[in-house]
Amino acid sequence: MTKKLRILEVNKAYYPHVGGIETLVRLYSEELGRSYDADVKVLVCRDNRGKTVRQRINGVEVTRAASLGTYFKCPISFTFIRLFRKMAKNADVIHIHMPFPLADAAALLSGFKGRIVLSWHSDIVKQKKLMLVYKPFMKWLLNRADAIAIATPGHYSGSDHLTDYVEKCRIVPYGIAPEKYLGIERKPVLTEKCSDKRSVKVFFTGRLVYYKGVDVLLKAFRRVKGCELFIAGTGDLEPTLKEYAHRKGLENKVHFLGFLSDRELKQAYADCDIFVLPSVEKSEAFGIVQLEAMIYGKPVINTLLPSGVPHVSLAGVTGLTVKKSDPAELADAINTLAENKDLREILGKAAAERVCSQFNEKIALDSLYRVLSGKENG
Repeated sequence: MTKKLRILEVNKAYYPHVGGIETLVRLYSEELGRSYDADVKVLVCRDNRGKTVRQRINGVEVTRAASLGTYFKCPISFTFIRLFRKMAKNADVIHIHMPFPLADAAALLSGFKGRIVLSWHSDIVKQKKLMLVYKPFMKWLLNRADAIAIATPGHYSGSDHLTDYVEKCRIVPYGIAPEKYLGIERKPVLTEKCSDKRSVKVFFTGRLVYYKGVDVLLKAFRRVKGCELFIAGTGDLEPTLKEYAHRKGLENKVHFLGFLSDRELKQAYADCDIFVLPSVEKSEAFGIVQLEAMIYGKPVINTLLPSGVPHVSLAGVTGLTVKKSDPAELADAINTLAENKDLREILGKAAAERVCSQFNEKIALDSLYRVLSGKENG
């Protein structure tokens, strides 16, 4: 009888916390147990102050360590370090999602001798002061790691820290399950809100924060013709973005949708004509939202970031790629697709095919399991 692989998934947070990495950790935790018969346990921190909580969510044992709050967006928890050491004793492999400075410290102090796999989702870009303290711990963990999972070649080539670790890097693409998207009931959720039903519908979804580039998108839309923009999401910049749209007279062209449920988001992807990801910093390391639009046959306009973003939707193949922070070039790209329905359909068809062949959830999970088990070359 084959022994179950005992996996400890380590991240800042876990469902129902909303975020791209949290979505991945939930997928990995549920499917590695269900489809690969692994014994998966999850260790994260409380989102807010509070005592340790243990839960079982969709069959996964989740421990949320007591937290003292956050500093530089990183949880502070001595309990997490103690629990890491305790739970590591019953794990064959520890899978740490980076960046997460507390996990680096916990691994160093744990004395764990087994296999460690890192999923490198992004460099720390903005918190320069944090890096002064964090870098020695990060270097230790990179040296200690048995393998480093990256979603695209751009995660390596665009990183300031992975240059010396190329031999440890393994491509483990992010993936989605096409059937979970294509089986939904479709509704014209964007069309219903159009000021002019003849408009080409441009869609963006994501947190309204600095690196998403929504301010650039709004500036670009002043030059766009025959389109209406739909923005789904909330965040710190929401009041500023709404005020700009009002001040520039864009109320009839720009619609702020706020938070959308999972079903509503899928219906919005299906109903749009063009999806735009105008991110301006490599904090946007991949953009799973690109896959979610592509599976519905939608062309994507993204930016030429030194990250995985332009490796997901390919310039001239599944969409268009423009320079970051360039409203004029972004407007030209939107106008190009808006004026050419045939081009949108050609790019959109290639986009859906690319998701199914390169970013299918099953492909991603197979790759991850091989890396976690140490059989990536087998």
